[in-house]
Amino acid sequence: WGRVERNSCVHYTGADSISICLSKGLGAPLGSVLVGESEFIRLARRARKRCGGGMRQAGVVAAMGLYALQNNVQRLAEDHLRAKRLAHALGAMGFILPRDGQVDTNLVFFALPKDADISVSELCERLDREYGVKIGGGYSRPGDRNINYIRAATNMGVDDEGIERTLEGIEWILSGGGK
Repeated sequence: WGRVERNSCVHYTGADSISICLSKGLGAPLGSVLVGESEFIRLARRARKRCGGGMRQAGVVAAMGLYALQNNVQRLAEDHLRAKRLAHALGAMGFILPRDGQVDTNLVFFALPKDADISVSELCERLDREYGVKIGGGYSRPGDRNINYIRAATNMGVDDEGIERTLEGIEWILSGGGK
């Protein structure tokens, strides 16, 4: 999906297939959509069945995915704005941001400031335990193999108050609070 635009398919010219996850930002409990030419879809269906991918009651799952597509696509822009806000605040706090802090979706990758006196795993664990904020660590990027990035994802379950709680928690933990 990337940026939410009316004619998003323009971004994918030249691709032979597109897979869109309906959970995560769109809020469906599960499911995805696979788009491609007829022969590609035929082969994908066959591969799915070979791997035990048949599903009973698939209509219920399809209905949830359809609801997500019809009702939640436009609100993705809110997630993207919250992600940008989070990235900007983290940058101001001294966190390392890839791509000069540019955030295009609901995902924010960041690394601890050089002078941080805490590990990535400890920050993630304490944020979850003390603030109910779930983020993940252990990500790397090509060319940045020596940097251990943390990933935060904004979604339907993260409102403006959640962003504030996240920033408050990170600031408190980094300052040595609660030790």
